[in-house]
Amino acid sequence: MNPYGSMRSHGAGTLRADHTDETVTLAGWVSRRRDHGGVAFLDLRDASGTCQVVADPSASDALAAAHEVRPEWVLQISGTVRRRPQGMENPSLDTGEVEVAASSVTVLSPAETPPFPLEGSVEADETLRVRHRYLDLRREAPARALRLRARITSLIRRVMESHGFLDVETPMLTRSTPEGARDFLVPTRAGDGVAYALPQSPQLFKQLLVVAGVERYYQLARCFRDEDLRADRQPEFTQLDVEAAFIDEEDLFALFEDLFSTLWREILDVELPTPFPRLPYEEAMRRFGTDKPDTRFGLELVDLGDALADTEVGVFRGALDAGGVVVAVTLPGGGALTRKQLDDWVAWAKGRRAKGLAWGVVEAGEDGEDGLTLRSPLAKYMRAEEIAGVIEATGAAEGDLVLFGAGPTGFTRELMGALRVALAQDQGLIGPGSPAEDQWDFLWITDWPLFEWNPDEARWDPLHHPFTAPREQDLDRLRDDPGAVAARGYDLVLNGTELGGGSIRIHHPGVQQQVFDVLGITPEEADEKFGFLLQGLSHGAPPHGGIAFGLDRLVMLMAGAASIRDVIAFPKLARGYDPMTDAPARVDDAQLREVGLRRLPPQ
Repeated sequence: MNPYGSMRSHGAGTLRADHTDETVTLAGWVSRRRDHGGVAFLDLRDASGTCQVVADPSASDALAAAHEVRPEWVLQISGTVRRRPQGMENPSLDTGEVEVAASSVTVLSPAETPPFPLEGSVEADETLRVRHRYLDLRREAPARALRLRARITSLIRRVMESHGFLDVETPMLTRSTPEGARDFLVPTRAGDGVAYALPQSPQLFKQLLVVAGVERYYQLARCFRDEDLRADRQPEFTQLDVEAAFIDEEDLFALFEDLFSTLWREILDVELPTPFPRLPYEEAMRRFGTDKPDTRFGLELVDLGDALADTEVGVFRGALDAGGVVVAVTLPGGGALTRKQLDDWVAWAKGRRAKGLAWGVVEAGEDGEDGLTLRSPLAKYMRAEEIAGVIEATGAAEGDLVLFGAGPTGFTRELMGALRVALAQDQGLIGPGSPAEDQWDFLWITDWPLFEWNPDEARWDPLHHPFTAPREQDLDRLRDDPGAVAARGYDLVLNGTELGGGSIRIHHPGVQQQVFDVLGITPEEADEKFGFLLQGLSHGAPPHGGIAFGLDRLVMLMAGAASIRDVIAFPKLARGYDPMTDAPARVDDAQLREVGLRRLPPQ
């Protein structure tokens, strides 16, 4: 079977010098047309690439037709492959050594003028491009991203199946269960007031598949979450979903280190060092202020609790006495920043709901003094030993800038962790053209707490999800000290982006109910929402665990794209809006009545 279809003999991008003198038939879109006297040049593009076509007076009908065509018209062209004249080769094209001398040019479909240029860089508004996404995808960068995505998914399937995993589909219409985001509800004629929900993940189904004896499951699963969009979020997305029986954390780490090593080796020609480093959750928060740290650069957080234990500086004293922290970030050479630049960083912190940001520049001591001192608005309130303690704790040298945050532990660490990344971007330590541009730092985050306290609701919430197993040695703490219980959970982070996360699951119904008890889920409520899972666990559930990775996010990183919208064929924009199909759209009253709904008057 001809891989290019019956209307052509070759792909436009497949022609090379060894095709010289062959008669070929091509079909595709006109990228550009150039008229030079009595000769017309067409750049013909299809999925395989672009080739130059020449129509000259030796084939007058072909030349006449070529004069009429416009960009993005669809043509079928027959002709002879010949080498380009010496000095006229185009090294930027794979087909740049040859051209096709057209003997016939047939218009298969004319085209309107595109609303934005499809060649070169595009300055068009993103909404315009997404509204005409079928045109946007003709451009090289989006088309290349889709090809990359296809290669990645093909390799994922190959690696997973080489490890004995079975591809199984799970339902798209299910019941609403709490998974941390709003469900998309699907009304139905099945009964009054009932609705399906689109799955936020296949979590419960994949656990039940393991109970059913599908010992190694995987799926490239479509998932849905009705939440606000960001650069790395969409209301519908794809994840690599995995679950396996009779395994532990080490098995899963080894499996995914093999998977990602294969992807990077075969697609990016990069050899990843394995095993990937591991970092306990608490250490990640203490050193980087986040559970997804970018470890390609330094600027680590330093706790100044010991150095300032006896301080009388009000902002520091108040934070420490309230059980909070004082945290510093040191910027080497940052003493060269102007006062306006320092004020801008203070304003940056206030923009993130902080009361402020203290700073100090390390300088040589005054005449007659040994060592270093600190030039800072707070220096006059600090004793010499405090200043020395800060300089020693941070490892700051002369000319360095020390930035201080003080306040509640979680908030302050997160603030200073965000400051650390912002400083790295500002100073060119990460980003395009930086030393870290081609660096791939994978990192496992381990030893998560099982619960986190929700002060707004005065309750415990699961840090991953309620089906994550506690460490065996912590089972006795579930009732009396939930905050001290560690989870058998893990996340994989790449360059400061969370690729995915998972856990070893609870496989005893009794332990599952204990976790529900901590979360305030009564046995009756658990039976109503998760009865099918609890029933399954009671019928001989093997120890099992799994993980899920965001495919869109993975492709975004491998493609070097700025947003997952760039690597999705038909993405949504703000608030889940699709300007191409104008979705979501209103439905008529008859459709609503059919599923037991009615339109309420405006509030």
